[in-house]
Amino acid sequence: MALIKSISGIRGTIGGRAGNTLNPLDIVKFTSAYATLIRRTTTVGSNKIVVGRDARISGPMVRNVVCGTLMGMGFDVVDIGLATTPTTEIAVTMEGACGGIIITASHNPRIWNALKLLNSRGEFLNAAEGNEVLRIAEAEDFEYADVDHLGSYREDNTYDQKHIDLVLGLDLVDVEAIRGANFRVAFDSVNSVGGIILPKLLEQLGVKAVTGLFTEPTGDFQHNPEPLEKNLSDIKALMQKGGHDIAFVVDPDVDRLALFCEDGTMYGEEYTLVTVADYILQHTPGNTVSNLSSTRALRDVTRQYGQQYSAAAVGEVNVVTKMKETNTVIGGEGNGGVIYPAAHYGRDALVGIALFLSHLAHEREAQPGLTVSQLRATYPNYAIAKNRIDLDAGTDVDAILKKVKEMYVNEPDTEVNDIDGVKIDFPDKWVHLRKSNTEPIIRVYSEAATMEEADQIGKEIMDVVYSMA
Repeated sequence: MALIKSISGIRGTIGGRAGNTLNPLDIVKFTSAYATLIRRTTTVGSNKIVVGRDARISGPMVRNVVCGTLMGMGFDVVDIGLATTPTTEIAVTMEGACGGIIITASHNPRIWNALKLLNSRGEFLNAAEGNEVLRIAEAEDFEYADVDHLGSYREDNTYDQKHIDLVLGLDLVDVEAIRGANFRVAFDSVNSVGGIILPKLLEQLGVKAVTGLFTEPTGDFQHNPEPLEKNLSDIKALMQKGGHDIAFVVDPDVDRLALFCEDGTMYGEEYTLVTVADYILQHTPGNTVSNLSSTRALRDVTRQYGQQYSAAAVGEVNVVTKMKETNTVIGGEGNGGVIYPAAHYGRDALVGIALFLSHLAHEREAQPGLTVSQLRATYPNYAIAKNRIDLDAGTDVDAILKKVKEMYVNEPDTEVNDIDGVKIDFPDKWVHLRKSNTEPIIRVYSEAATMEEADQIGKEIMDVVYSMA
């Protein structure tokens, strides 16, 4: 059993002893700490905090504890019920709330749940704010409201449609083109909130032929909820039978978007953002951002349009910060996370679906019969390998990473970036080393033209690290 407290929130397995799992006592403590931070720092006149949740089995229990605690802290709760992470984010701004809590463990298995914490802009807390929440929780530095100042509670189930309306209203979402393309679409929503909102979205986008897998929001996930090919045999088999143009796959909270081609091959989650960026840059030239562990293909496509690509440290809050610094028109993370500032600063699979279908519809107008696999073949082809280095407890990981940096920093035609671990950029490939904050582990991401080359260069650098350990 596990309980992980970090600057990005609190997550853990359900059941067990206090302090070791995500249990009611720890939920109360962490929610109280978050409410205290908001009370002390908010510049918004509102007293509202929005709460949304995915369909996890533990969701109602966690929701009840969170909402009751917020009321006990004197906040007025707006409970939007079963909702995607991006839906909750936009609800914060639409409500004019001073914050929000998303009850979701994202792609983690069914035994997990978590609290994701938002500011008044519907964006995740930054590192300093997250650390302050942890400090307040540890010190139990919070004070509850008296009986005359308890918060209120109301339910609002209108935000799914408000979210869809936001997507439909984007200038580059072309409903008429999508309707005219007569797409046949499949999707896998892994028994969570995607099964509620995606059929509505696709219908209103003009898609008439839709096949859904695992659409009932039971929280009893029928496969591992992380949208990786090894977990997606059902949707792959469906696509291999023919009869569909494309398949969309989302995680339980619907902020990540993976795709399957018409022949059952996976589009590659790294290429969700690349393709959407290509479409955006065609119409609104500007800069792009992804994290250091994302594919080089986004940089290549960005430069084709004469624009600037920047890399951020891993983590949505870091990507968003870099996007704002560089006036970025499209950005995100290579795990299928599309962040489109014209909509909002958060990963949003609904936005990704609408923009991808608009792009595909336009490309089909120019090239009738164009398939999704043919579209994928138009982009620079890279493969990313993922490995890890297990070290002995007590190993000075920072010292090892420093030595690796020093080994390569003066190599010709090689760039070294140390804003998040160490990334070594060779002319035709790269390796990114990131240490774990909880275990003596270095995660190794490497990219090259083929998976074999990517794995090879990754293991070469791993051997260098092992020689130092």
